[in-house]
Amino acid sequence: MKSSWLYSGFQLWLALSLSGCLSALVVMPASAQVKSDNNVESRTSSNLTRLLKVGRGDAKGGLRRNNSPIIRQLSEVEPPITNAQLLLVQSPTPQITPITSVKANPTAQGVEIILQTPLGTQLPVTNRSTGNNFIADISGGQLRLASGEAFTFRSEKPLAGITEITVTNVDANTVRVMVVGEKGLPTVELFDDNAGLVFDISSTAIATQPPQQPQTPQTQEKPPSQTPQEKPAAQDEPIELVVTGEQDGYNVQNATTATRTDTPLRDIPQSIQVIPNQVIKDQGVNRLQDAVRNNAPGVSQYFGQNQSFVIRGFRQDFNLINGFRSGVRAPVDVDLANIERIEVLRGPASVLFGQLQPGGVINTVTKQPLSEPYYNVNFTGGQFSFYRSELDLSRPLTDDGNLRYRLNTAYQNNGSFRDFVSEQRFSVAPVLQWNISKNTTLTVDFSYTYNDPQLDFGVLALSDGSLVLPINRALFYPSLDRYTEKQYQASYRLEHKFSDNWQLRNGLSFSNTSSSGGYTYVENDFRDDRFIDKLYADGVSIAQSYQMQTDLIGKFATGSIQHQLLVGFDLSRTTDYFTFGTVPLPTIDIFNPNYNVTRPNVQIENYGTTFTDSLGIYIQDQIDITDNLHLLVGGRFDFTEQYDSLGTSFQGDQAFSPRVGIVYQPIKPISLYASYSQSFNPVIGRSRTQELFEPERGNQYEVGIKADITNTLSATLAAFQITKSNVQTSDPVDPINFSIQIGEQRSRGVEFTMGGEILPGWNIIAGYAYTDARVTEDNDIPVGEFLQNVPKNAANLWTTYELQSGDYRGLGFGFGLVFVGEQQGDFPNSNFQVPSYVRADAALFYRRDNWRVGINVNNLFDVEYYETASRRTLVYPGAPFNVQATISYEF
Repeated sequence: MKSSWLYSGFQLWLALSLSGCLSALVVMPASAQVKSDNNVESRTSSNLTRLLKVGRGDAKGGLRRNNSPIIRQLSEVEPPITNAQLLLVQSPTPQITPITSVKANPTAQGVEIILQTPLGTQLPVTNRSTGNNFIADISGGQLRLASGEAFTFRSEKPLAGITEITVTNVDANTVRVMVVGEKGLPTVELFDDNAGLVFDISSTAIATQPPQQPQTPQTQEKPPSQTPQEKPAAQDEPIELVVTGEQDGYNVQNATTATRTDTPLRDIPQSIQVIPNQVIKDQGVNRLQDAVRNNAPGVSQYFGQNQSFVIRGFRQDFNLINGFRSGVRAPVDVDLANIERIEVLRGPASVLFGQLQPGGVINTVTKQPLSEPYYNVNFTGGQFSFYRSELDLSRPLTDDGNLRYRLNTAYQNNGSFRDFVSEQRFSVAPVLQWNISKNTTLTVDFSYTYNDPQLDFGVLALSDGSLVLPINRALFYPSLDRYTEKQYQASYRLEHKFSDNWQLRNGLSFSNTSSSGGYTYVENDFRDDRFIDKLYADGVSIAQSYQMQTDLIGKFATGSIQHQLLVGFDLSRTTDYFTFGTVPLPTIDIFNPNYNVTRPNVQIENYGTTFTDSLGIYIQDQIDITDNLHLLVGGRFDFTEQYDSLGTSFQGDQAFSPRVGIVYQPIKPISLYASYSQSFNPVIGRSRTQELFEPERGNQYEVGIKADITNTLSATLAAFQITKSNVQTSDPVDPINFSIQIGEQRSRGVEFTMGGEILPGWNIIAGYAYTDARVTEDNDIPVGEFLQNVPKNAANLWTTYELQSGDYRGLGFGFGLVFVGEQQGDFPNSNFQVPSYVRADAALFYRRDNWRVGINVNNLFDVEYYETASRRTLVYPGAPFNVQATISYEF
């Protein structure tokens, strides 16, 4: 076997990295955090200091009860009034407490916001966190400021690390206090005062200091007795709200895919959409393709059997998992049981991830261990014999919380609306995270998926392009199926902070995807609009990938200009091994199929192993010229080599991929941006004159606007043009045996996406995409023909509303629409187009205590539609009306 210099370098770096990891394992103590429910409701008391501390993170919070006898257990709390007569007797008229003044006073640690009420009237407060926002909704109050100005208090950049503090009227009896952190969740303390409510907000410098060790019950002094007018003593035990893990709601403000740094979306000069876990849960989907089709307009699925997508007109055969490439020939099949969010980066991503198509890439981010015990059991059942169970477990393994784990498992067994189609899946994904010290974290994760599907090749269109077969018609031999898939993935991530400004990250990922067994193979010979030929295929395929990433991230200033520098490199080796053989099968009559057939013997005719080594070196600088003007510049050098085990084929490529972008924010909620970026993708082969093919290149120009409509609702509008060059087309001298690289394809369009919370309890994710992708140069295909699987128009809407108060609090409703315009089913184009469709979905759910029950209705109006087509003889219909019910318990 031939050995490359890249592979030798890879081995050397692996040895050095592992030794470096071992040398970094210095144990230091770290404080533990806690978690309970997403939303925590607290009612004030005139003689109890309530301290709500929100730590850094992008997560849901919960209550921790310390050793204070003053705080009652849940069983001791008086239940709400549910009898209408008692309600009339005890509360004849609702009382609205005016908040007559809002004051901002500096403190030693930061600033305090005082909401003044008559005679210190106490009000109920509901607290939660979304992204970088701390939100407190105060019921029964209204802003009635003596100044007579608008009913809003706003303080911009009151202290370091805090972007904005606002106090506004939400509705007739609710006031909202929102504290927006600049790069993380702010630290906020809430307590009652004689004047009303006081929010004590700490600066970033104070908030990031290590917490003081609390006194033990034996040494802690009892607080002195108090009268209702006295402010509680400092020794009173607090209720503490701490961020622990998962992102709340529909509005995610930060993402890592576009820059490999945790950067606010509004500061990135490129369109990136995040599909958070809450959307996945509300829609009841469990496969990546379903989540993307429902929520990412302009992204379509290329092939019904795997998770290849067409983004901005160009097919992308690779997805990412935590920033690592998944798969070799095709992407790894992702189950959403352990996925926290999906990031859809539109446009070239080669500057950070190497060889990719120019349309964009999809990155799935997995769930991470939580700092407090968390257990969730979930079961779903539905039509077509669908059964699925999920288990999500997380807790610290040590008393100090420095070592913690998370385990996600899922088992699914389902039939289909398609005849003879079924699937059995099992996945398990454990994660172990060790806070070696306050500056060093090691995360090790593993996943295994077993899949036993009946491979389905859909229906077909007649020569006139019509789709006349029933959508359940099977065009394969089910008795011959014995195909299975197994996927293994393991990785580690080591992060070390040298200081507040400099950080080193190192990660290694290994994946193995294997498939074996026989199945009906598609033959493209379709005769007389009735008979289709099939083959029986058998063999083994094993694809392995080793990937290493190392990043150095630093923040520094040159005068008044701030920089965030990223310097790194990645190494990878992929091995693709296969054996393959086929034999003819009896012809299938599509109108009267006979599925009885004897399993034939297959002789292995094709086999081989291909090795691909890659090295990428990249640099990126995120420059804050002023507070409202940001520049992003970066570039990457790639070196690739591919060869086979016999030494009969060798090819090496080099490429440089630049990116530059600028963001201007005329006002804080608005970001105007423009960018230019390139991509590259190697093309293996030689021309008729034995010249090696050059890599395909992509060039994109993009302009757009990003808007924070409110603190919980954001939108992006982008316009783009991508040109892909060095596309292979037939050689005019010998069109049968050789190709030349003079082809060119172009995609241009407009995209709009929006997501977040409109009002308390009312969430939305929506979008629209117009994409015009066509051939601009080619020897065979007429100029102007459209690329395949690219609808010109696509739109989506999904919205939910959950009651926030009253006897039916926790009851929610969801409704969604998906529109996909007509798209070409063949390339080159023929008279076959996949017709447009509009599909409606609905949901009904109810949360009570730790229980959640939900019903999802898919294809509400039972529309017949087709999701995608690989060609005229491979058309995949969508599912008809179906219902699924889910019950989950969290403890």
